Amino acid sequence: MPMKMLVRLIAALVMMSGAVPLAQAPSITGQWQGTLNVGRELRTVVLISNADGGGLRGLLYSIDQGTQGMNAAPMLLGQTFKLTITALSATYEGMLSPDGKTITGTMTQNGKPVPLTLTRATGDAAWALPEAPKPMAPDAIATFEVATIKPSNPDRQGKVMTMKGRQVITINTTTTDLITFAYELHARQIVGGPSWMESDKYDVTGLPNAAGTPDMHQLRGMLSHLLSDRYKLTFHREKRELPIYAITVATGGPKMTKNDSNPNGLPGLFFRGLGALPGVNATVGDLAGVMQSAVLDRPVIDKTGLAGRWDFTLTWTPDETQFAGLGVRVPPPSSDSTAPTLFTAFQEQLGLKIESTRGPVDVLVIDKVEHPSEN
Repeated sequence: MPMKMLVRLIAALVMMSGAVPLAQAPSITGQWQGTLNVGRELRTVVLISNADGGGLRGLLYSIDQGTQGMNAAPMLLGQTFKLTITALSATYEGMLSPDGKTITGTMTQNGKPVPLTLTRATGDAAWALPEAPKPMAPDAIATFEVATIKPSNPDRQGKVMTMKGRQVITINTTTTDLITFAYELHARQIVGGPSWMESDKYDVTGLPNAAGTPDMHQLRGMLSHLLSDRYKLTFHREKRELPIYAITVATGGPKMTKNDSNPNGLPGLFFRGLGALPGVNATVGDLAGVMQSAVLDRPVIDKTGLAGRWDFTLTWTPDETQFAGLGVRVPPPSSDSTAPTLFTAFQEQLGLKIESTRGPVDVLVIDKVEHPSEN
């Protein structure tokens, strides 16, 4: 067949199939926005730009929840638009209108679909995005300007350690919890001290003395100063060999999504349930810290050598040895549970391995500690 006739035949087939030739494919870069109704209305924005080296890059904002941009992987196949938001365990799929101005589709999270229509927005019609928190000066030595410590509600379950704006909040936290967080330790790395350190629970609320939002190092420094000032904590360090878990890179490399959007921001690591941990803007060291403080029964050491911050979703079926750090009892797995064990999930979902071994670790030996002073 002559070349000209072949080209005409291909063009005719494309027209008949309704597919959009690459040269005619509409650009979807820019700001798209719509309202997600999940019992309350949440304004949702998707920013799409051209990625370095080709392809597309996406960021998703939930404006009314004040979230920073989360990595969202976009794809356009003909008129079908797809978006994957790993940190939320969510996907979006919709149809791009012929004029390229709207996408009509569905957001699905944890198996629950919710309609969402996105509209291309420019100029004054574009919703203002949440401003990134202004970081505290890197050389600032952060302490609490004011801190309230009060006994926790004895009927409350679980524990929380978070920040709301510039406010530091802990709920249902023991003295041991604060020490392990402030000094990046597992409870097994704390030696000595009275039994109430692990039983008496307090709520802490406070603001930093310096302007801006503290980074993780500064936040730990604030809590270590609080322990010294209000709990009268003194200690000395030793080196001991203990059973540990080491996190290493699995064959094939990491499967997490790199997040370069907020290199100085705090990580987002909040359990959605036992065995459901989305991560946003987190280092592997942050992940190791959560594993050792909340999930596993021994220190967890990051030996991956991986730098930078990542988004991921880790879903597994926990066993009865896990989550003692949260003070909860893991129920027996249901017969219809399909999630793998934690160790398998690390390899399959994150491209990392957890290996049981022994090694020398720092141990904090308590010399003195008191119940926290009144406000």
